[in-house]
Amino acid sequence: MNADARPNPDALLAHAQQEQRGKLKIFLGMAPGVGKTFEMLTAARKKMSAGVDVVVGIVETHGRRETMALVDGLDILPRRIVPYQGRELGEFDLDAMLLRRPRIALIDELAHTNAEGSRHPKRYQDVEELLDNGIDVYSTLNVQHVESLNDVVASITRVRVRETVPDDVLDAADEIELIDLTPIELIERLKEGKVYGGDGGERALQGYFTPANLTALRELALRRTAERVDDQLQQHRLRQGIRDIWAAGEYVLVCVNESAHSEQLVRAARRLADRLNAPWTALYLETERSHRLPETARDRVAATLRLAEELGAETRTLPARIDLAEDVLDYAREHNYTQIVIGKSRRPRWFEWLHGSVVDALVRKAAGLTVVVIAEADTAPSEALLPMPFEFEPGPPRAYVESVVSLAAVSALGYFIDSVVDIPNISLIYLPIILSAAVRYGLAPALVTALLATLAYNFCFTEPVFTMHIANAENIVALAFFGVIAVLTSRLTVRVREQTLLARAQADTTATLLAFARRMAGIRKLDELASTTAQEIRNLLRVDAVVLMPDGDGRLALRGAAPAAATLNEADLAAAQWAFEKAQVAGRGSETLPGAKRLFVPVRTGNGVVAVTGVSREEPEFQITSAQRRLLESIGDLAAVGVERVRLAKDVDQAKVTADQERLRASMLTAVSHDLRTPLAGILGALSSVRAYGDKMPPAERAALLLSAEEETQRLARFVGNLLDLTRLDAGSLTPKTEAVQLPELVHGVLRRMRDSLDDHPIVTKLPADLPALWLDPALFEHVLTNLLDNAAKYTPEGSTIEVIAQRHRFTLTLEIRDRGAGIPADELGKIFDLFHRVRQGDKARAGTGLGLAIARGFMQAMGGSIKARNRDDGGAVFEIEFPARLIVNRSDAPVATP
Repeated sequence: MNADARPNPDALLAHAQQEQRGKLKIFLGMAPGVGKTFEMLTAARKKMSAGVDVVVGIVETHGRRETMALVDGLDILPRRIVPYQGRELGEFDLDAMLLRRPRIALIDELAHTNAEGSRHPKRYQDVEELLDNGIDVYSTLNVQHVESLNDVVASITRVRVRETVPDDVLDAADEIELIDLTPIELIERLKEGKVYGGDGGERALQGYFTPANLTALRELALRRTAERVDDQLQQHRLRQGIRDIWAAGEYVLVCVNESAHSEQLVRAARRLADRLNAPWTALYLETERSHRLPETARDRVAATLRLAEELGAETRTLPARIDLAEDVLDYAREHNYTQIVIGKSRRPRWFEWLHGSVVDALVRKAAGLTVVVIAEADTAPSEALLPMPFEFEPGPPRAYVESVVSLAAVSALGYFIDSVVDIPNISLIYLPIILSAAVRYGLAPALVTALLATLAYNFCFTEPVFTMHIANAENIVALAFFGVIAVLTSRLTVRVREQTLLARAQADTTATLLAFARRMAGIRKLDELASTTAQEIRNLLRVDAVVLMPDGDGRLALRGAAPAAATLNEADLAAAQWAFEKAQVAGRGSETLPGAKRLFVPVRTGNGVVAVTGVSREEPEFQITSAQRRLLESIGDLAAVGVERVRLAKDVDQAKVTADQERLRASMLTAVSHDLRTPLAGILGALSSVRAYGDKMPPAERAALLLSAEEETQRLARFVGNLLDLTRLDAGSLTPKTEAVQLPELVHGVLRRMRDSLDDHPIVTKLPADLPALWLDPALFEHVLTNLLDNAAKYTPEGSTIEVIAQRHRFTLTLEIRDRGAGIPADELGKIFDLFHRVRQGDKARAGTGLGLAIARGFMQAMGGSIKARNRDDGGAVFEIEFPARLIVNRSDAPVATP
């Protein structure tokens, strides 16, 4: 087999592992109603007709007659009944399907969230377990449920989908069938009632299912399917070892180097990619001469790659091998690029004859690819592209001393061996010395060692020996071949050494940046991020570093520094602000504001400049090198990603707060509308009846109606008072006016005022006489106790006992309100004090507003205490008010003093 056509072993291994699992086929649609379930059932019936064992795990027909007709005749697995919030839900029975083990399982709605108590929280996790057990699965999915597209869909439709499927699930699917329908056809189906029954279709047309929304969703579905198809094509080519280019889509590769002409190539590649509507990549191959390039040339390479990124390209930097043209073609064929853009420099003709032309070799070997050659516009050749035959370091003196000593020792050893044993290739004894010099010291010592080895071989082993004279022509040829082989060997060894050193340096830099990126991943605050970035710059570049970020009005402020005591003068601030606004380097050593103490480099993202980094050192002649600047820019790129992540997390938190506020507003409106309307209706009914009948109404009935109106008025007054208290808590304007009070007096006073509302409940109080006084606001605490007693009366049956018990502990004092009601559901104990939260009760229970407990907790926290809720072991609930030691009055305290 041709080595070039050998299949990729990693791709074969992945394919073999995939073969052991079941196959997943996803029917993908742009929106509900396009016919995903219909097509899935149709495909399943075809398989069943062919003798394949097919079982319906769960299918949602949504009452559509055509879909229900396709289910008839299929083997349907009974659903697992799960109790949930007083209802019974039918969920997919995973264990039953694993026990049944059909060839194909039909699992509808892949993004579904399972009911509590299921083995997996998500249905796609059930599907993954079926696949792991070798069962093929057919499933359905709408594009808005794909995790990576969730934000995009929300921005288009203004509807946030909560149930999502990770992209990995879609990427791992063996087959994706796009169920496509034009927006007009889907809208017609909605109007005909084929998607939603009743007036659901008309409501959907006014919201989610607009032509614009459907068109955008259709494009997302088409693009996501095309991406998956492209991945499958690439994996197939790797498994089969196919190196020919399959032009199923256009992909552009632009080759850049240290020439100033490379920026022109990048812009041309961008224009070509735009015309072809194709992705594109900028490739730079590092050769052994790359690290010997002038700093200006290295800067040009970094600037060219950054320009390509800014124009939308992916960038790749790879180590080169011997043949640059082969390296480019190997990369292009491996990644299925169809267009290669490369520049043709204006080198002298003799240079191309001597060294060859990468462009000519690429054109000759690029069978099946389109090579776009762009000639360099300048008439003079680029300085960086001229040959550098003598551009190498001479090496340390000890290298030459070691070579001379080693060659002398080896010559003596070889002469002794040659005198004992006749060895025709005794010259090979010098090669280890040449290779050692090349590996340890570089090219110059290796070439000198090769020359000396040639002379030593002539002196010691060619007739006549111990002279530099050569007696016959055969020895001349042998000596010439030995010299050539020695030079070539040293040259190749030096190339391998330089590539090794280059790879090691890249690995060290990559490892350092990776460690920095990992530290950045856990940072959630911008100040911490800025400080970490400054410290990383200081550690890597051995400089003083500062990081500035804009404040609210766009002016830069110091957010991180290493050392922490660093300060900025006016010149530094001006240079930093200029770098931020112009997105260009400024300050020390630059062409803009060079009088500043520091050099400032902008930190950029796709949305613009987000920060500025500044570096300096105490030495007056300090200038940052190009390598340090490139490393500084790399650190800045990682910091920019961190800034974007922190801001995104902040936006997500803000979105959650906004959502909570909207939920709270909706709950408040619901509560206000209900709890104001109910007592008002009672008051209006009672008063209107009294007015209508006047003296004709029996006195007892009139008194009862007036009493009812009075009670409803008191109820309304309490509700309005709670709303006012809630407003005070929310505004933070509540300031308790504490004084030393006796707890029994407060409790008995509240019980007297609530005598009528607590008339149906026996009250038991256990308040020891020796209780100490407490530092409390009497009015606020009466509100707390009133709300707790009112809550106990609402959620306990008539005639049940309510207990009020105070206890003194070592450091605290507690007051408990105990009832004999149904208690608090375990899943609601953590939410019992939330605003507008109401415990679910029967129809006969009096409805609460969801404000009393929240206000009681807020008042106690304002006074320095706390409230906890728990259930009694023998039935009922306990609300415990805890007074810490700081609220307990010592006997030495004045009875009316404020703590």
